Amino acid sequence: MSSPNKPIALDIAIIGGGSAGMALASKLDNLPATVFEPRTAAERDCSWALWAQSQQLDELSPAIRGSWDQWRLVDHSGEIIHHSNKYRYTSLSSGQYLQHCEMELKDAVSLVRAPIENLVAEGVGGEFTADGRNYSAKTIYDSRPPIVDNNGLRQHFVGWEISTKEPIDNANVATLMDFRVDQSRGLHFIYVLPYSDRHLLVESTMISTQLEDTDWYRNAISQWLKERNIEVQSMLREEQGVIPMSPAQPQNTGIAQIGTPGGAVRLSSGYGFSTIQAQMAVLAESIAAGEYAVPAPYSKPLVFMDMVFNRALNMQPDRGVRLFMMIANTLNGEQFARFMLGRAGLTEWTKVVLAMPKWPFIKSALTQLFSHD
Repeated sequence: MSSPNKPIALDIAIIGGGSAGMALASKLDNLPATVFEPRTAAERDCSWALWAQSQQLDELSPAIRGSWDQWRLVDHSGEIIHHSNKYRYTSLSSGQYLQHCEMELKDAVSLVRAPIENLVAEGVGGEFTADGRNYSAKTIYDSRPPIVDNNGLRQHFVGWEISTKEPIDNANVATLMDFRVDQSRGLHFIYVLPYSDRHLLVESTMISTQLEDTDWYRNAISQWLKERNIEVQSMLREEQGVIPMSPAQPQNTGIAQIGTPGGAVRLSSGYGFSTIQAQMAVLAESIAAGEYAVPAPYSKPLVFMDMVFNRALNMQPDRGVRLFMMIANTLNGEQFARFMLGRAGLTEWTKVVLAMPKWPFIKSALTQLFSHD
């Protein structure tokens, strides 16, 4: 390091205080560690979603904004509604979740509100600077957002949280995908979470390689609301984001990656919260036993199948609506939840594979098999 100051010695440094970083930090049982995150929980607030079971609902209760035992997918031909007694589609406030994690930190875990700079990896650890100080960590876990491939498939969205002038219908059903919108630029759908009959989150979401101007998504939301005679009483907030749907490229390949850069976000769906939670729980137990390697978030066959699906979607984007509707129609509610979580078994996968159009997926599988991705 260029500074003559002696580095502050750390056992474990966790770079990034998002879902993975704070989950790991909160699960460490009095093991010395330091989290480096420049933003507060409130500054990072947005909506996260998952299919949760009863125990997870209890654990996440401080951050839950809404929960539904019914969800649907819609296109111009009709709708498919799923119901589950075992899984509930659940929306979280990321800010409240992260704040809860901070409150759960043990005395041996500290939080530094600063970004890290000048990282030089050394084995499983390394040296870096933060807030004008030098640090040297024996072990580093990096959860910073990965480098996004501008030519890769991405899920990108703008969402409005609104209150409405009049009550809406079917406030007990979450709309995961409403495809009755402009499909000319890629796979496009509206995502709607009714927190109450007058309180909604409405997102315009695209799956494509090309991002759109912010106003394009806003206009799509406005048009969707207008066609359903839903009048906005007040705009509560707006959020936007981009989720990579191609293999993550870490900012620093020399150290262990967790969360999104570690491949914990499902490539074919963008869901990753439950996987990150499970991965960080296993990692925390391993660290306590003296093993610091990050467990793989998904099996290699699942990653391969996700990449085949994405490749097929990228090659023939006009088939996207049909593909998602076929998956929803083939599985029941509990099977669909497990499939989206990356926990599907042989029964679910057999149903999905048999329902898919064969030639596009055979071609995609062969291409993926002989590619170097």
